[in-house]
Amino acid sequence: MFSDVKVKFQRKNQILFSRDSECLQELIQLIQQQTHRTLVMWALGCAKTPLMEFEEKYPKEKRPRICLTLCEDWARGKMKMDKAKRAILNSHAVAKEIDDPQYGALCHAIGHAGATVHVETHALGLPMYELTALVLKHGIDHFEAPVHDKINFYQKRLLYWQDNTDKLKLEWVDFLLDDTKPNKERLLSEKQRPK
Repeated sequence: MFSDVKVKFQRKNQILFSRDSECLQELIQLIQQQTHRTLVMWALGCAKTPLMEFEEKYPKEKRPRICLTLCEDWARGKMKMDKAKRAILNSHAVAKEIDDPQYGALCHAIGHAGATVHVETHALGLPMYELTALVLKHGIDHFEAPVHDKINFYQKRLLYWQDNTDKLKLEWVDFLLDDTKPNKERLLSEKQRPK
């Protein structure tokens, strides 16, 4: 289930998970069934964990937190995309500046969570990078149980938001209210499927 992760780790890849990772297939299928709003609630909610972990080590670095705050405001229609986009890019920039692969991966996870407001395909960036950070934290010989537990957590949270997002009666930017558009993660999968 984790053979691709081990190969990427040996090659010293920056990111150890992909859309092809066997361990992510059930989560990807679940993501493909969701509305854009549900994925936004899921991604922004799940990103709080990597944010807390990041801030424990880098308490003075506020760009990842600003990213989540501004992207939530964007999702609610309280601001335009340009400020949120800049905040997303700033979260990614932190990863390069700190020269710390584990915590840099957390910054990328947070950036992708925020970018989920823009398009559903960013939602998967959250687990791909946060799980990479878990592998780096626990090491190649001890990562499987924590990664498995985190994937289960993602699935449970996604099922929770699938059932509860619209019950909250939150304000949304207009494009997130349009359920006629197909899920972009599902479209990407269909496009990549062999014919």
